[in-house]
Amino acid sequence: MDFGFTDEQTMLGESLARTLDRGGDAAALSELGAGLALMTEEAGGFGGTGPDILMVFRTLGRAAAVTPLLDSVVLGAGILSAAGEADLAEAAASGEARIAVALDEPGQRYDGKVSTHAEGERLTGEKSLVPGAEDATHLIVKATDGLWLVEAGAEGLGLRSYALMDGGRAAEVTLKDTPARRIGDASLLDRPLAAAILAVCADALGAMEKAVELTTDYLKTRKQFGRPIGSFQALQHRMADLLTEVEQARSAVWNLAGNLDTADRDRHVAATKSLLGRVALYVAEETIQLHGGIGMTEEYELAPLARRLLAADARFGDSDHHLERFIAASAA
Repeated sequence: MDFGFTDEQTMLGESLARTLDRGGDAAALSELGAGLALMTEEAGGFGGTGPDILMVFRTLGRAAAVTPLLDSVVLGAGILSAAGEADLAEAAASGEARIAVALDEPGQRYDGKVSTHAEGERLTGEKSLVPGAEDATHLIVKATDGLWLVEAGAEGLGLRSYALMDGGRAAEVTLKDTPARRIGDASLLDRPLAAAILAVCADALGAMEKAVELTTDYLKTRKQFGRPIGSFQALQHRMADLLTEVEQARSAVWNLAGNLDTADRDRHVAATKSLLGRVALYVAEETIQLHGGIGMTEEYELAPLARRLLAADARFGDSDHHLERFIAASAA
């Protein structure tokens, strides 16, 4: 497997990084074509491969950037494209529309079971932790009989929004006899959800790389007993362990990127998310400890990275959940 980006992917990543360094927002990223790079040519984009997703989200993770690209484009537009909703999918990829995907329900723990149901063309139920719901133009809702499209502001649609630890926002969603249109069955989720998990893992990889760089710089400049603390053997060993874990995570993410469209995709998804969840928690805890007191400072650059890594483990199933999935898939 080629663990390398094409020239075009590298140029896109560099452009995204420069834009983010200048404080560019979601609109600026859309102008650069970040959303279209996450969509296949058949869906109106110019990328959509595993390495394309890896490049974009690794760059976003390094910058701790909060954008709608994962939920609105990778997941939302991906579902719409698979459902034949090409116009709305392209609008989401270009930033003209924003899609929120409502999968989970109160009391769930990654089991995928839903009680939201349709009567005629109206939905009733509750959805929990729906990222981007408060400013979405459309919601894709998973119900007992498939996936449904709901327009923002529809009758009976209620939202209670709140902040997330990674800097984004989500909402609790209620549907009370809400008008909706069925777009297909739950199998439409298969590839977009796998791509979204790759995006989460790539984002976490970028955040881990940046956190390790910050820690390395700190150990080289912070002095104790007249010399940099990075010269102490105990801390050198801890940094070596960190670098080893991040390298394993990097290989796992590249492996998933290369197997995003293979028959064995589900097993690779489970293996990668299980490993990334464990390593993300380890890197967050270890880099904070190696920084000492400054690592607990909210204003320091490490803080949003650490929160991002904690959130990455929980998104779309934590490490233990995906370890169970990997064992079951391997046994099968």
